[in-house]
Amino acid sequence: MKKLSVLFAAIVMFVSVGMAKAQKIATLDLVSILNAMPEKKKADTDLKAFLDVKEAEIKKKTDAMQAKYKLYTEEAPKKTEAENKSRGDEMQKLQAEAQQMSERAQKDLAEKEKVAYAPIEKKVMEAVGKVAKANSYDYVMDVNSTGLIYKGGPDATAAVKKELNLQ
Repeated sequence: MKKLSVLFAAIVMFVSVGMAKAQKIATLDLVSILNAMPEKKKADTDLKAFLDVKEAEIKKKTDAMQAKYKLYTEEAPKKTEAENKSRGDEMQKLQAEAQQMSERAQKDLAEKEKVAYAPIEKKVMEAVGKVAKANSYDYVMDVNSTGLIYKGGPDATAAVKKELNLQ
């Protein structure tokens, strides 16, 4: 019985080593591919412009709020307690509006990124799939991934860039 289990373990080890050697693994630098794509550059530019507009709106709102706060602070000793309380409530409301505006901008940016990058990601994944099939790669790993332990196999970056007509 013991000999049988040792024999079985040896067979499993032999088969798994044989299977591991039969697999072709390639690596690619996904970041360099994306950075070379004109579609990605345009999407980045559009998203940056959108973000700049939203940041300007938020800054305008916070600047107005700070100016009002400064005025209210200077006038506070001359106002009644009821007026100061009303002004304090107004400032809290303005601060909440600014916070909501910032959160909305972040959500809008995330949605725009998703929409802008989806076709780019699809195009790259299709090109990677074509290159992998053409070169019989079983796995293609991104060199920028933290899961990459060893990089000794062929590099598919050039082939994917060629497939996408990039330099």
